[in-house]
Amino acid sequence: MDYALLMLMSSLTLCLPFPSCSAPSVGFYAGSCPAAEIMVKNTVRSASDLDPTIPGKLLRLLFHDCFVEGCDASILLQGNGTERSDPGNRSVDGFAVIDSAKRLLEIFCPETVSCADILALAARDAVEYTGGPSVQIPTGRRDGRISAAANVRPNIIDTSFTLDEMAKLFSIKGLSVDDLVTLSGGHTIGRSHCSSFNDRFKVDPSGSVTVIDSTLDRQYAIQLTKMCPAGARDDSITVNNDPGTPFTFDNQYYRIVLEHKGLFQSDSALVNDNRTRNKVVEFANSRDGFFENWAVSFLKLSMIGVKTGDEGDIRQSCSMPN
Repeated sequence: MDYALLMLMSSLTLCLPFPSCSAPSVGFYAGSCPAAEIMVKNTVRSASDLDPTIPGKLLRLLFHDCFVEGCDASILLQGNGTERSDPGNRSVDGFAVIDSAKRLLEIFCPETVSCADILALAARDAVEYTGGPSVQIPTGRRDGRISAAANVRPNIIDTSFTLDEMAKLFSIKGLSVDDLVTLSGGHTIGRSHCSSFNDRFKVDPSGSVTVIDSTLDRQYAIQLTKMCPAGARDDSITVNNDPGTPFTFDNQYYRIVLEHKGLFQSDSALVNDNRTRNKVVEFANSRDGFFENWAVSFLKLSMIGVKTGDEGDIRQSCSMPN
């Protein structure tokens, strides 16, 4: 673990013995709501048992929240002109799981646990549920009061981004190129709509497949055209990000990317640049190495722009402001 991260964790845990301290810390709810993390974990587990796509949705939901206004649950607010209403978040899901956990917590610990913490914990638990590492994260985030659709597009990664575009945005959020490679491994779970990648190939009237993106394996492109008919934009059609182990959090994603079978252009970009290729190879060869790096990078992701004290609220409903 690098020195900067050790300093971050130390500063976040300084308040642990003092219940009145508002800074995020491990065990923040130990006195006010001791079962908070267990209740979130059980909610995630129950939802995922019924629908195996839930973990991938929760992890993506955290990314889209933290990259816009910080990890403050601003994406959960409903209404015209909110982040949630922007077309860039149209396919984001998992809201019902967060709402379910919040309702439970409001029964046992009213006005105590923030939606921002619930979302961060749920994403953490989603990874663990699917076989990934268990990560200890600080809690004590506050819910943001600002949620604007105009802030979405400039702050989220598009699947067509180049490495330079992704690295620039990650840097703005305090994340490194290594964090970019590591957190891209989240694509090892989840499903994606055809519209997010079908511009990489086309099918002519005779049925012949033309691969527009030369970094995409041709045989894989042919498989994708069968799952995504020509011109398909129907949001009901989705494809597994990882065709081999789609519901298991592992390092298979990196092996697929090295075989030029990454679903997105942004995946392929990782193996076509010397700044990132070696890390992709490293993770493809070592699940443990990937998991160790994931724990570090996920912690950094979950702490982007957190709000504390008077900077935010504890919402009574995650979808509505107080």
